[in-house]
Amino acid sequence: MTISSFKPTPRTLMGPGPSDVSPRVLEALARPTIGHLDSEFVSMMDEMKQLLQYAFKTKNELTFPVSAPGSAGMETCFANLVEPGDKVIVCQNGVFGGRMKENVTRCGGIAVMVEDEWGKAVDIAKLEQALKDNPDAKIVAFVHAETSTGAQSDAKALTALAHQYDCLVIVDAVTSLAGTELRVDDWGIDAIYSGTQKCLSAPPGLSPVSFNERAAEVIKNRKTPVQSWFLDLSLVMGYWGSGAKRAYHHTAPVNNLYGLHESLVVLQEEGIENSWARHAKMHLALRAGIEALGLEFIVDEADRLPQLNAVTIPDGVDDAAVRAKLLNDYNLEIGAGLGALAGKVWRIGLMGFGCNAKNIEYCLNALDEVLTGMGAKINSGVAVDAAKAKLT
Repeated sequence: MTISSFKPTPRTLMGPGPSDVSPRVLEALARPTIGHLDSEFVSMMDEMKQLLQYAFKTKNELTFPVSAPGSAGMETCFANLVEPGDKVIVCQNGVFGGRMKENVTRCGGIAVMVEDEWGKAVDIAKLEQALKDNPDAKIVAFVHAETSTGAQSDAKALTALAHQYDCLVIVDAVTSLAGTELRVDDWGIDAIYSGTQKCLSAPPGLSPVSFNERAAEVIKNRKTPVQSWFLDLSLVMGYWGSGAKRAYHHTAPVNNLYGLHESLVVLQEEGIENSWARHAKMHLALRAGIEALGLEFIVDEADRLPQLNAVTIPDGVDDAAVRAKLLNDYNLEIGAGLGALAGKVWRIGLMGFGCNAKNIEYCLNALDEVLTGMGAKINSGVAVDAAKAKLT
């Protein structure tokens, strides 16, 4: 058996991630590999920290990319901040709040759940009641942008409330970073993690994280060792610290870091606030087209993520058949619903480099043609024009 080189079919990625990767980032990935302790690479690492601080809107010294996907960023936050017996209030309004709970329990912590309906933002009144009922809670954890539903919670208000009860705050910003307003320092977020494959439009495989001084002090004063050697910040930061003298910890994914560096340079050139505004504008165009088709969003407008759109599937339409036809005939990927929303919604991503008018028009036209061909009850032939009207 002879296996040839793998050459994937180019796709338009409009699911929940990964998103389309910028040609500039793809070019950066192909640059010559150098050693992870090479002086040139060390200089790039210093720049990477500055660029991530810009993206997170923070001055936190403890800001760097974990050498693994966003799930490892999540585990980095929980493994370093949660000790056995610690009580953690976890807000869940979708799949990823559930993963936070799993991290708490695996660290030996006690998870107190604040649950909201999928597609709704975290209810601040429910969190306050949980804080009153659990005065010994150490941490509040919530998802800023719930990728499974397209709902965005009020990170600023939730963080402020948690601090009133002297709790640290851990925030999942995997889908929000660079796509919607996020201000780590101004909002007082203690620990936060994200991923590279969403609005940063870099390949999956790295997880930007940031910890403020308050969180760093908790880590320094732990009574027990961090259960994960690889994710122990007291070891990792010997490698990601400032300057040329770095302690060897692991072999960093050199070329993947080139890609993240380039994506952050692109973000800096656009301007973080401009990136937030672009995502909001493109969402309005997509919304106009989706609603013109006769489809609906499951998230209330005030809580809706611009970069992840959960759209109801028309009655009688085969979810998997539509997605398969889009992929096979149009090379277009959109996402299926997860958990309680499986088979009920499509998740359409507008993230980073892929958040543009061309992709919106292509997606709407493809959906129109596929659904019309399947006999779905939609308004054919009007979606693209409705979107264009919002872009003029």
